[in-house]
Amino acid sequence: MIEGVQLERQGVMREFLDKTFDFSGNGMDLLDIFRDEPYVFLLDSSQQERYRGRYSFLGFDPFHVIRADGKDALHFLKREFLVYGEGASSVRGQSVTSEENSSRGRKELPPLIGGAVGFISYDYGLSQEGIPSSSKKDVLLPDILFGLYDCVLSIDHWEGKLRVISTGLPEKNGVLKEKRARDRLRYVLDKLSGYVNNPPGAYSGKMPGLLLDNADLGLQCHFSTEQYLRAVNKALEYIRRGDIYQVNLSRRFEFNPQGSLWEPRRVYRSLRHMSPTFFGGYFDAGDFQIISSSPERFVRVKKGVVQTQPMKGTIPRGENAGRDRDLKKALRLSRKDKAELLMITDLERNDLGRVCAYGTVRVKKMRAIESYRTVFQATATIEGVLRKDKDIFDLIRAAFPGGSITGCPKIRAMQIIEELEPTKRGLYTGCLGYIDFNGNMDFNILIRTVLAYQNKLYFQVGSGIVADSTPEKEDEEVLIKAKAIRLSLQDVFGRVEQCPPLLVRS
Repeated sequence: MIEGVQLERQGVMREFLDKTFDFSGNGMDLLDIFRDEPYVFLLDSSQQERYRGRYSFLGFDPFHVIRADGKDALHFLKREFLVYGEGASSVRGQSVTSEENSSRGRKELPPLIGGAVGFISYDYGLSQEGIPSSSKKDVLLPDILFGLYDCVLSIDHWEGKLRVISTGLPEKNGVLKEKRARDRLRYVLDKLSGYVNNPPGAYSGKMPGLLLDNADLGLQCHFSTEQYLRAVNKALEYIRRGDIYQVNLSRRFEFNPQGSLWEPRRVYRSLRHMSPTFFGGYFDAGDFQIISSSPERFVRVKKGVVQTQPMKGTIPRGENAGRDRDLKKALRLSRKDKAELLMITDLERNDLGRVCAYGTVRVKKMRAIESYRTVFQATATIEGVLRKDKDIFDLIRAAFPGGSITGCPKIRAMQIIEELEPTKRGLYTGCLGYIDFNGNMDFNILIRTVLAYQNKLYFQVGSGIVADSTPEKEDEEVLIKAKAIRLSLQDVFGRVEQCPPLLVRS
C-alpha cells in the first residue's frame, strides 16, 4: 500500500489512484526529472492570470502510440481512443463537473487525468479538405501523433499543488487495473522523492556549456524577403479579385547548430523564459521534439462548452511603460488589425455553428489586447455548447485548421497558401494538446514553435494579409513575431545571425 493514496471513483474514468503535494515549482522542473522517459510531454502554462493558466500537465511512457497520415487519420485516432477509453461519453465533451465533485465532498478533478496527448499537423487539414499538394515536403512528420497516457502529473498553479493521478489503463480487470495504477504511481513517487518542494532556482540567463564551437550560427531562410514580398503582392491580387478577404502567409527559418551536442529541452527552457505564455508545450516523439511557446488557443471543451480564441493583430513591446501605453493604444485603434480579427471571428463563429447547439454560439470578447514579454496581441473569444449528436472529433474536423492562421474563406485561403509558400507547413499552425478520457479537450495553435528534427531546428512565422496590407509592413510583422525565438537561440547557442540572402533556398 502506498501511504496516503486512496482509490477514487469519479466521472467516466470511474477509478483511479492519486496523491497530492504542496508544490512551489513549475513544469520545467518536472520535465527535468522525467526528461529521459519515452514520449514525455509537458503542456505548460508558464504565464498565469485569473481566468487562464491554472494548470500545467506532464506525462510519459504512454501505453499506446498512434501515428497516422491522410484524410482518415482523425477517424483512426477516434477509433483507438474509444478502444481504450470507457465509453462514448468520453468523446461527447460532458465531463464530470466541479459541482458534482463538491457535492460529494471530493477534490475537483483537473481537466486532464488521462487520455490522448499529441499533435495534429497543418498538412492533415489539406488532406481533410482534399486540397492538392504542390509545395515541397522536406520535413517528414506524421499528420497526427498521439500517445494514450494512463498517468498524468498536474500542477495547480493557483493552489500551489502537484497532483499525480494514475488510472491503471489499459487494464480492464479490476484487480489488474488497480495493480497497474499502484505500480505506475509508485514509480512516479520514487522519481519525485527528495525533490518536491525543493525545486532548483529560477532560470536567469545563458546556460553554461551550451555555446557551440566553430558552428554555423546563421539562420537559413526558405523564403527570402524578396520572394515573400512577391507572394504578399500576389495575395493582394487575389484579394482584389474577390477570391479571398484575408490570407496568412509565412516564412520558414532553419538553424543548424553544427559541431556540438545540445538538448532540445534546453531550448524550451530558454524559450519559456523569454516568452512565457498560457499554451506552451514540449513533446518528445523520440525522432523529433516540439518546442512551443504558443499564445493562442485553438479550441477547448470543458463541461460541454466549446471555446476558441483566435489572435489577429501584433505590435512590439516598448522600451518603457510610456512607450508600451502608446503602442498598446496604436494596436487598439488599428483599422487593419480590427478588420482582420473581425473577419476571423465571423469565420470561427461559423465553424462552431456547424457542431454547436442552435443559438448558443456567441462572441464572449470581441477584442482584448493581451500583453506578452515581447509583443501585444489582439484576441477574440467565441463560445458555444456542443450538440448532443456531435463529439469532440466532429468539432476538430469542423474547426481545423484554425481560421487565424489560414484566412477567409478558409478553403480558398489554404489553396493559395499551398500555391505561394515553397515548403509544406507540417507542424506549423497545426495544434498540440489533449483529449481527456473524462470528456475535456484543449489544444493550442502551433505558432511561436520550434521543431527539433534531425539535429536541426525549424521555426516558421506568418502575417495576415488583408486589402490594405503593405508588403513591407507584413514582412516587418514576421520579424517582430520571430523575436522571442531568435532571442532564445541566441541565449542558448550564442550569436545567431539574421537570415542572409546567400543562404536562401529555392
